[in-house]
Amino acid sequence: MFGRLLRYFSNDLAIDLGTANTLVFARNKGIVVREPSVVVINKLTNRIEAVGSQAKEMLGRTPGNIESVRPMKDGVIADFEVTERMLEDFIKKAHGRRMYVHPRIVIGVPSEITQVEKRAVKDSAMRAGASEVFLVEQAMMAAIGAGLPITEPSGNMIVDIGGGTTDVAVISLAGIVYSRSVRVAGNEMDDAIIQYLKRRYNLLIGERTGERIKMEIGSAYPLKEERKLEIKGRDLVEGVPKNLSITDEEVREALAEPIATIVEAVRMALERTPPELSADIMDKGIVLSGGGALIRGLDQRLRAETGLPVVLAEDPLASVVLGTGRVLEDIDLLRKVSIP
Repeated sequence: MFGRLLRYFSNDLAIDLGTANTLVFARNKGIVVREPSVVVINKLTNRIEAVGSQAKEMLGRTPGNIESVRPMKDGVIADFEVTERMLEDFIKKAHGRRMYVHPRIVIGVPSEITQVEKRAVKDSAMRAGASEVFLVEQAMMAAIGAGLPITEPSGNMIVDIGGGTTDVAVISLAGIVYSRSVRVAGNEMDDAIIQYLKRRYNLLIGERTGERIKMEIGSAYPLKEERKLEIKGRDLVEGVPKNLSITDEEVREALAEPIATIVEAVRMALERTPPELSADIMDKGIVLSGGGALIRGLDQRLRAETGLPVVLAEDPLASVVLGTGRVLEDIDLLRKVSIP
């Protein structure tokens, strides 16, 4: 009886537990948390000093006894204990810091997640205060969040480029006909920029600077006008701080490998799609979602490589959590799309 009362008063939550960002959707409220998946821990006391945006501000700027941790790697849990504490904090934020709330939680996970990784996600959510946990595939949720008619007998293709993984899926009749997850996405792009500058200019930059370069002048296809960006880093030869001006062309060169991997995953999905569904995709095109989909010219690059129409989801960053929120409100659909 008490459990039923608790369920009645709790707000069910949908969570997009991402490598770069975590978004939480509360039933009847919409997106209530949109924070980076970063936690700052005091190593001496084992206390959490900051979570989310506040913690991201400290990346690369902490003293020896304070450590910045990204508990998610390649779309799955890398640090079980820290993920649990981060989830606990986000659940409390979603419920206005109320205690004794035990929501049902639906979490989006990459399509090629292993049984061990699934168990880790479920256990983390249960320990963080969930009463029940459902897992759903991120690609399916991104398709629902982008407004694709996934329950109809026609082919829909979604490419969800997150922080740790790129999920490519072909969906028909609320089922996944083909899906592939490659562990190359936004974080890999940041790292490619960091390594390029180290090789070419002997300049060492931090994770946050790599991400800023990608967001401000990163592109997958030649731009109409040249863009430049002034950056600061440490000269690896002299050992002193140094300024450098880089162009969009150089960043495009740095991103060539991760972008080519994503394009190849899309081409492979098209090759493996049954002919009837291929005809549907030719008409409707490919839908891009996730933060990585915001790279300038990625739609043009895919259009040039596949010859198909390519469109960006209305809110690429929130597609997964919006789709997860929608299945939270439709229990029949949740039963169809949840994975064991």
